[in-house]
Amino acid sequence: TVETWLIWKMTGGAKHLTDYSNAARTMMFNINTLDWDDEILSILDIPRVMLPKPVPCAGDFGETILELFGGRLPITGAAGDQQAALFGEACFNEGEIKSTYGTGNFLLLNTGNKPVYSSSGLLTTIAWGLNGEVKYALEGSVFVCGAAIQWLRDNLQMIKKSSISENFASKVPDSDGVVVVPAFTGLGAPYWEPDARGAILGIKRSTKKEHIVRATLESIAFQSDDLIKAMEKDLGRKITDLKVDGGASLNNFLMQNQADISDIHIVRHKSIESTSLGAAYLAGLASGYYKSIEDIIEIKDIDKEFYPAIEGEERQRAKAKWHRAVEAVLALAEDEVF
Repeated sequence: TVETWLIWKMTGGAKHLTDYSNAARTMMFNINTLDWDDEILSILDIPRVMLPKPVPCAGDFGETILELFGGRLPITGAAGDQQAALFGEACFNEGEIKSTYGTGNFLLLNTGNKPVYSSSGLLTTIAWGLNGEVKYALEGSVFVCGAAIQWLRDNLQMIKKSSISENFASKVPDSDGVVVVPAFTGLGAPYWEPDARGAILGIKRSTKKEHIVRATLESIAFQSDDLIKAMEKDLGRKITDLKVDGGASLNNFLMQNQADISDIHIVRHKSIESTSLGAAYLAGLASGYYKSIEDIIEIKDIDKEFYPAIEGEERQRAKAKWHRAVEAVLALAEDEVF
């Protein structure tokens, strides 16, 4: 993956390495033995000698060549983007979960020292390798998150800036029965239907653009809730807390709606760039800048918290309507109407 190329280039070809979290993304890496899978390599006719050496996410990745920065700087951390975000959110314990709200939406759940194999359409992967220990994770992906707001802005021209979607949504008390399913590129986990296409359902004569903007934001929360419920099923218990990051996490309406729909406590830290932070934390631990993960926990500052503010009956009605809308979209995909 790309970090192997970057490390190779930055070290002048001295190091040919990949970290566990990125290696797992190739589907050629055995996440139990922490080595390349000989059976898969044989099927794909890929010589093992071509592949980089898999190593933990924090450690010695070599030094940069002089020409890059005028000195030799140690490279001490590498991780996949979502795994880095999980680490950056300080989700160090089994059962802790983060959600990155960007163009898409990515939820990762720390499952501890053993992999949990999903029966709900989620990906079982490595979270990170650190200090001789490996943490595993469950991952779910929503293809369209912030991209849905961009669609309202650029294609439908309902809003001039993405940031004002929160104000538009707050101008109306509800979506007036409108449900948006933003399956522009298919539906991701837990449905995995690439042929699904987007739909706006429940439009009436009274429908205004504020209702459509609100329903679009709500669709992000509904899709995320589908992933949370799938993770709860695989984990065998309810998830009570969610840490959030990414650009769309700054939308207070969306975060409150997520707390309401998922009946969950949400924590947003002051820095929403958790992917970069996670990579820096890993490098800092390996270099000795941080002595332990406790040092990282101490510097995590909370910006805002969101708590559920609706009753269970209202929550179930809203989710039932969402699932009926998804069923309609899936039915159209099966019929190959489009």
